[in-house]
Amino acid sequence: MTNMKNEVVAAFKATLRGPVLQPGDPNYDDARAIWNAMIDRRPALIVRCAGTADVVSSVNFARDNGLPLAVKGGGHNIAGSALCEDGMVIDLSAMRDVHVDPRARLAWVGGGALLSDVDHETQSCGLAVPLGINSTTGAAGLTLGGGFGWLSRMHGLAVDNLVGAEVVTADGKRHWASAQDEPDLFWAIRGGGGNFGVVTLFQFALHPVGPEVTAGLVVFPAAQAREVMRRYRDFVDVLPDDASVWAVLRQAPPLPFLAPEVHGTAIVALAVFSPRTPEAVAPLLEQIRSFGQPVGEHVGAMPYEAWQKAFDPLLAPGARNYWKSHNFTRLSDKAIDVVLRYAGAVPTPHCEIFLGLIGGKANARAPGDTAYPHRNVQFAMNVHGRWIEASDDDKVVSWAREFFAAAAPHAAGSVYINFLTQDEGARIHEAYGPNYARLVGIKQRYDPDNLFRFNHNIRPDA
Repeated sequence: MTNMKNEVVAAFKATLRGPVLQPGDPNYDDARAIWNAMIDRRPALIVRCAGTADVVSSVNFARDNGLPLAVKGGGHNIAGSALCEDGMVIDLSAMRDVHVDPRARLAWVGGGALLSDVDHETQSCGLAVPLGINSTTGAAGLTLGGGFGWLSRMHGLAVDNLVGAEVVTADGKRHWASAQDEPDLFWAIRGGGGNFGVVTLFQFALHPVGPEVTAGLVVFPAAQAREVMRRYRDFVDVLPDDASVWAVLRQAPPLPFLAPEVHGTAIVALAVFSPRTPEAVAPLLEQIRSFGQPVGEHVGAMPYEAWQKAFDPLLAPGARNYWKSHNFTRLSDKAIDVVLRYAGAVPTPHCEIFLGLIGGKANARAPGDTAYPHRNVQFAMNVHGRWIEASDDDKVVSWAREFFAAAAPHAAGSVYINFLTQDEGARIHEAYGPNYARLVGIKQRYDPDNLFRFNHNIRPDA
């Protein structure tokens, strides 16, 4: 890229509606900032696409000029796949439109939309898409990896609710992918990540949710953690699909419903969610309280949009992050013991271990129905290393890796693709399992030269 003549770049810019940022331009450093502050790359061109035509021009230019190419939606991916060094970034952040048809219960979502954009528009109609748990996450990246959150037990994963999508492939052509149109491509983008093209528009099925739901936290001290976690494990085995309870082990943040002496101490927080009324959820909540003696509780009626933003302060951009993840079909006593041992040794106050409960409707499909294959998983466990100072890199990364190794004998041997860090390319087979060979074949068809390789890459020559 550094040897490319200025007139060639100028001719490319003339084909676009959106601006192009280069090193030294105002806003360049802001544009290359992403959620994980450990990732520091300097693209030669950041193309802020104004529409699909800009994406087509950008794909063609990158391909014809042999440029490394990355695609940025929300920029939230832990591995930093939104950026490449000395190449081109297709930045979709200006393409955040969300259109809702409440009668058909459908939403059209731009490739740069965040979860907050989708929730804001759909909730105005009392509807929702099953997406994630952090409102600043990009809807595109989350969906392309599978996408699970509070609604997944009731309505499946994000990919299970994808009706169709516009995809710009490596040859610069637009495709509408759905069950009827290009079904192989449609199958591949439902969990296969950004390996097959740039998805500029998603069409989702919607479900009645909210605007008020019942949600909140029940917090137990670490001294009760073993009993709480074992009872929680048995409790979720019989939990109805219209409720979800996640477990988070960390040091207590200064939440206003916790006494000051609890702040900074080790806790187990059970995050409770249901679209039902507080009265309907009361029996479940009573069971959860009985797991131990809570040191704090805040559960009640709240707007669904507010609950989707509840964890945003703990996941704000600008911190350094390193994750390790395992899937579990069930938590054994030995697995719980490993979790508790490492949760009791978090290297910074921002680190945590969480167990995202899946199951329910998310497991109602066969593994081969979508590229996302993990239809027997009860928990996706994420070891979330998070810190501020680079001087803490080694101790946090070592803690996460040691925990990962200790938990491996008790795990399912599979992993959620969106939780893989940039150094885990060898786990691609764990992410796709029996679907990997079919994904390679589709990659050979749509991207034989591996233009879209800045991701957890499915190589066409594998």
